[in-house]
Amino acid sequence: MELAGQAPYARGMPEPTTPPVKRKPSSRSMTPEKSETLKKLRASVGQLSTTTLRQLEKSLPWYSRLSSDERSALGMVAQNGIAAFVTWYERPSSPSWILSDVFGTAPTELTRSISLQKALQLIRIVVEVVEDQVPVIAPEADQPSLREAVLRYSREVAFAAADVYARAAESRGSWDTRLEALIVDAILRGENTDALRSRIAALGWKAQERFTVMVGNSPSEPSASYVSELRRLAGRYAEDALVGIQGDRLILILGGVQDRETAYLKLSEMFAPGPVVYGPEAGSLLEASGSAQSAFAGLTAARAWPAAPRPVAADDLLPERVISGDEAARRSLVKNIYRPLVAASNGLVETLGTYLELGHSLEATARELFVHANTVRYRLKRVCDVTGWDPLLPREAFVLQAALVVGRLSAPPKAPQERHPARNQT
Repeated sequence: MELAGQAPYARGMPEPTTPPVKRKPSSRSMTPEKSETLKKLRASVGQLSTTTLRQLEKSLPWYSRLSSDERSALGMVAQNGIAAFVTWYERPSSPSWILSDVFGTAPTELTRSISLQKALQLIRIVVEVVEDQVPVIAPEADQPSLREAVLRYSREVAFAAADVYARAAESRGSWDTRLEALIVDAILRGENTDALRSRIAALGWKAQERFTVMVGNSPSEPSASYVSELRRLAGRYAEDALVGIQGDRLILILGGVQDRETAYLKLSEMFAPGPVVYGPEAGSLLEASGSAQSAFAGLTAARAWPAAPRPVAADDLLPERVISGDEAARRSLVKNIYRPLVAASNGLVETLGTYLELGHSLEATARELFVHANTVRYRLKRVCDVTGWDPLLPREAFVLQAALVVGRLSAPPKAPQERHPARNQT
């Protein structure tokens, strides 16, 4: 029975058969020339490795300066590369095995010993050594194939090396970020231990002077690019910088700041809207906790001075900090302003107090103290020389007034003089 639409076969003609499928030659099947090349390659692995190590010492000056352990690790990478090439030449496959066969456990040692540029120089030496031996190893008919295989293999190894360094850099970056966060937290808490010194050294801190801490609001969602840009900008104005983000607070610890005014102004632009406060300079990184505490206290009190500049020094917020309960600010006013004024005598405290109480009037102060107005001017200038704060400027006069208030409260009260009863006259 014939199917509809299907023409009957002519009688006597054989029915058509399915054409045979052409199979690709197996990767294991190879020409006699390639078989001979592979045999010579296996026999030459030791010689190629020795030649490669000799060429590394001759062509790469930095190789001879490495320690014996580092040279051994890199030599092992070179030998593994040659041995892995023989395997790859026999069975070209996915390059994923290169990471384990060539580099093995060396990535950490490799990235610590040399840079990626030097690693690629090492790979180039290995490739050149193998290429030079192509006429000796392979028959003439198989030499083009071997040279092509060497080039392809070197490309795969180069990509694998780049991947190794990228992974190591990513791991090192994550570790540095965690280490940096621990250091920032320890400095804010005032920790001064050998562990903190060790962490600072591990991070590669170089600055030895002019340490300060800036605090302010952080962006709502700080990205990695934002932190990188902040580090780059901080590196332009300071020898070293630590970045910490704790909730909605951004902490920037700077060391070796050259131009402070410009640096603080430019870096404050990286903070989110709101006040930015920088603490006083510290003598060392371990002493920067005092600068951080002053900066945080100033940030808390900054809203009491709406017209404060941005950024503002924590010491410029001493009155607001005292009112908000900052004991360090109270001690600073007493130590740096009130006691020097008392020690200078010459009526400076009395003149300053009277001047502030009488509405900053020179004439009224002169009349109250029964002195000439020029005497009042001279004494007020002496107040500026002794304390660094000018009572003729309203804001600085407010700081001086706060210093007088806390200074008088801190002074021990005078004991009342006892009146002895008069003796009876006999």
